[in-house]
Amino acid sequence: MKTDKPLLEIIGVDKHFGNQHVLKNCTLSVKQGETVVLIGPSGSGKSTLLRCVNLLESIEGGSIFFRQSDITQSNVEPHRLRQDIGMVFQNYELFSHLTAAENIMLAPMTVLGINRAEAEAQALELLSKVRIPDKADSFPDELSGGQQQRVAIARALAMKPKLMLFDEPTSALDPEMIREVVDVMADLSAEGMTSIVVTHEMGFARRAANHIVFMENGEIIEHATRDEFFGGSVSQRAQRFLDQILH
Repeated sequence: MKTDKPLLEIIGVDKHFGNQHVLKNCTLSVKQGETVVLIGPSGSGKSTLLRCVNLLESIEGGSIFFRQSDITQSNVEPHRLRQDIGMVFQNYELFSHLTAAENIMLAPMTVLGINRAEAEAQALELLSKVRIPDKADSFPDELSGGQQQRVAIARALAMKPKLMLFDEPTSALDPEMIREVVDVMADLSAEGMTSIVVTHEMGFARRAANHIVFMENGEIIEHATRDEFFGGSVSQRAQRFLDQILH
């Protein structure tokens, strides 16, 4: 259910890697139930912004509020925050010695203290949600890349996050596997999962995005609704980028 108060507020965030200014005064808000897609050329700061939200990187300026609390304060424990903010990366990083179901069960059992039977029931339910109900007993090396990424999505969902971050989740996949992951992500958006997605998959943006954010050289250049963006009501620079990835 959507509310007027942002679930996430990024306010004037700055970030450096050495002499490189990778995020410059970035401001963005995301309401509950929204899907925001971040696009832009490589090196524009998209993935770094996600990593700052998940406290995998620190910031040097500005603030990040999640559920009205400043998560950049020193007393915030990253591992507790990550129970509420799930993240799916380019590489699946599944445990090779565990089955798909066991990969999904691990964090709820060890972090949340859920018993094995409950964790297993939840894992089977999530495997159905990501459209691979028959792969519970398969090991990662028995799965395609698209299936492994869907297990990784199910693993993140097992913690019942309030916000999902997707960092180019299809970039390591063969073209025929991209659609199956995009379909699952679109399902989650349709169900009201709040998410920020770094991707070049404009088919997903057209289907699922409420807002599209264009970044370049560490700055947020454009922030438009889906209809505005694809309707041409954006800057020439954003339009050029869109033309490049669509043709």
